[in-house]
Amino acid sequence: MTQSKSISTLIFSIALLLFSTSCKKNNNNDDDNTDNNTDSCAVALTASYNVEGFGILNKLPGIWNGPVYSPTPLGSYPEWIVDFRPISAGQISAKNELDSLNDIFMSFFIVKYDCDYKMAFRNGGGFAGNVRSSYMILDSLNEGTQESYYRFVDPVSGGTRVYTEITFKDDSLIMHTYTNQYNTLQEPVTHMRWTASLRDASSTQNAITHHGYPEKILTKDFSTTFDGLSEAVFYNSSTDPYPETEQPYLGVSTINVNITNPASPDPAKKILYIITTQPLFSGMVFNSANLKYRSRYVLVSAANSTSFNFNYMHPGTYYLNAVYDANGDLNFNSGDYINSNFDIPFTLTAEGTTSATATINFQIP
Repeated sequence: MTQSKSISTLIFSIALLLFSTSCKKNNNNDDDNTDNNTDSCAVALTASYNVEGFGILNKLPGIWNGPVYSPTPLGSYPEWIVDFRPISAGQISAKNELDSLNDIFMSFFIVKYDCDYKMAFRNGGGFAGNVRSSYMILDSLNEGTQESYYRFVDPVSGGTRVYTEITFKDDSLIMHTYTNQYNTLQEPVTHMRWTASLRDASSTQNAITHHGYPEKILTKDFSTTFDGLSEAVFYNSSTDPYPETEQPYLGVSTINVNITNPASPDPAKKILYIITTQPLFSGMVFNSANLKYRSRYVLVSAANSTSFNFNYMHPGTYYLNAVYDANGDLNFNSGDYINSNFDIPFTLTAEGTTSATATINFQIP
């Protein structure tokens, strides 16, 4: 029973996406949006308004999984799993974490900026205990029947600094980030490229129905938010224009773990918490195909594994499994230890709190 992932360093690589990017006027939609752009500062957002990049909200929902390529010292990784679900009628988000100090929260929503309504991308979280969040606003797109392209940039610092391109084709997603490495290069180069496929679209359906998603609803007015700033990056939640604590609909799941076998766990080993939207086991039989339903996961030290809070978590029904990584390969397989009462169920309500407890007591044959 195996799964291939380098969880322990992956979030550090992704957390480097908390960057500043650039902004240009969208040229692809100018003809389509001429009437609205005439005096859009005074135009209300309605269902008929041509919100730039609105189509991305239809493409993001679901659990995505794929490899990350990065030429940085942190290297590349075999998979990164992201569970995108609506948190309002006009916003979608996903949260991932490594531990209490390292996490990332991505969110796409409609903003008012530069006398227009368009999509924005918030990319924030913690990196080695330091909180950062960056805001990028769509500046170009090309939505076709076979392929769609979106570029998000910092509305202040400019596209020669750093930017993110997102491309959809069939059931694949490519997120490509470029950076000039803190202005040390004349032109941006690849920082990270995530090539993912849509593994599950069923887990998000309840949220889509609940919110009537997607609708053209304004989430934030950024008309003057970044005035006087050198970049749209924030290092303190008190100055963040849309901190995680203000994100709607999400809750907190507290996961507790006891270890009774092995009798003397090595504090240097790791515990892997795996949360799925469908069971991984049928009786005693492991169903590897259901790994596609992984929604949240975290790797923590066995010395500090008694409790972990999954913050800003999508409401829904989940299943918990916890694995003691005996051989230290960051996988779960023969010789490792797991909870014998497989797939511990728990349910999280909107803006609620819940908890679940797993007892690791069974060595995997």
